[in-house]
Amino acid sequence: MPRRKTTTYMSPGEQIGGTVFFMIYLLVLPFAAGPLFRLAGGLLGVTISGAMQSILTYYILFAVSIIVFHAFLARTTRHLAENLGLAVKTLGLGLVGLYGLNELVFRLSNLLINNRTNLNNNTISAQIDDAPAMTVVIVILLAPFVEEVLFRGLVFGNLKGKSRAAGYLVSCLLFALLHVWQFALVNQDITYFLLMVQYLVPGLVLAWTYEHSGTLWTAIALHAAANALSVWTML
Repeated sequence: MPRRKTTTYMSPGEQIGGTVFFMIYLLVLPFAAGPLFRLAGGLLGVTISGAMQSILTYYILFAVSIIVFHAFLARTTRHLAENLGLAVKTLGLGLVGLYGLNELVFRLSNLLINNRTNLNNNTISAQIDDAPAMTVVIVILLAPFVEEVLFRGLVFGNLKGKSRAAGYLVSCLLFALLHVWQFALVNQDITYFLLMVQYLVPGLVLAWTYEHSGTLWTAIALHAAANALSVWTML
């Protein structure tokens, strides 16, 4: 049976480059993507649909992630190959923990704020109606990869070396904030921030799978599996 080895984390150079990429992803891209695509469409004389904008954005993010973090991805892939049994077991435990804790937290949060809105399902449902094939590619393949590299690989991995508690706390809060703040801004309703609680459990479990298995691919696989199950219930 393979012995668990030290979790693979990013080098100082990868952390610096990744932090710049993360800030662009979190603070610049949400505001700049639309105008840039309209500019590109005007120059090319075409109209780029919202669905096409989404798929192009995530393909670019996917490519940049590989370029910036290629050495880290190579190390974490080797760790997966050397500890495959542990990764599979961790993935199974992660799925059970994710859905069990998610259901508990969802019920408790509904008692506190009396809101059954599930932002993740709402977003996926709207995208499926607009462009089903592109949505499957984004939700199951591209988004889990990009988000896990940034939130677990970069944020959690970087902070864990300084404080394990800070690694879990900050990565979970940022992951939750990413999925909620645009709803609050568009609807001009700060109560949407209360729905951040829906993302705290996934953020916690995904960070745990990365730490426990030692390879980021376990967290990516868990994230993809959870999204795939959500998509499957809507088809």
